[in-house]
Amino acid sequence: MSAGQPGGGSIVRRMLLGAQLRRLRESQGITRETAGYSIRASESKISRMELGRVSFKERDVADLLTLYGVTEDAERLAMLGLVREANAAGWWHGYGEVMPTWFQTYVGLEESAALIRTFEVQFVHGLLQTEDYIRAVIRLGHPQAADPWVERRVGLRLERQKLLVSERAPHFVSVMDEGALHRAFGGSQVMRGQIQHILETAEAPNVDVRILPFATGGHGAGGGAFTLLSFPESDLPDLVYLEQLTGALYVDKHDEVVEYTKAMDALDRVALTPAQSLDWLRAYQREL
Repeated sequence: MSAGQPGGGSIVRRMLLGAQLRRLRESQGITRETAGYSIRASESKISRMELGRVSFKERDVADLLTLYGVTEDAERLAMLGLVREANAAGWWHGYGEVMPTWFQTYVGLEESAALIRTFEVQFVHGLLQTEDYIRAVIRLGHPQAADPWVERRVGLRLERQKLLVSERAPHFVSVMDEGALHRAFGGSQVMRGQIQHILETAEAPNVDVRILPFATGGHGAGGGAFTLLSFPESDLPDLVYLEQLTGALYVDKHDEVVEYTKAMDALDRVALTPAQSLDWLRAYQREL
């Protein structure tokens, strides 16, 4: 399944389905504990379902709809159809042997976002990396890995990049600290090719590259790299993705997301404009 085809948004569909079930439950004044009892599950299971963090069984959803007073066939069929869509496997499941579960969640969210805003301090963002750069980064983190495993990881990242040219391509804004481009993963030749690839990718109308030069000094995003995802569905709030060495954190609390949004807006104000950033990249490329 190629990027952008149906199934890519299964995680977001789970979130939408969970949000609808929560609204139905609350409209009837039913507690999570009571809802859980009706499907032979715990209160925490209902909470995870309403947050879209677990898969759904049609029987469970059907029982909850009955409990919540949803009896019209058309509405029930629509909700149960959403269950099947939410449980559909995305293309990335084919890379399960080389991709940790916590990252599968991110790829599903990335696939469904309308706007992706990122700040990077050490690496060129994965959606902008060349094959040689990808291979060098993976080898750095997994020096003992077998070649076939490494190549599968490379293939996964290249497959992700198809998102930027798909029919449902998001608006992608990548703010990069200058230091990320001074880290020569793979050597000078690889970095020259990497910068050329960024220049070419940034020609697309949905891609903005912003360089944050050292001369800027301090800034409001001193906590490190992060990604801010916004979705076309009005029911879904913005999310922040924070990647760590052995896992990831997904921030969805409104007040915390607001702070990250402020930090990203502050970066936008001090970073070079897209046009200035491309000039900076061309000048730096000549120095390599």
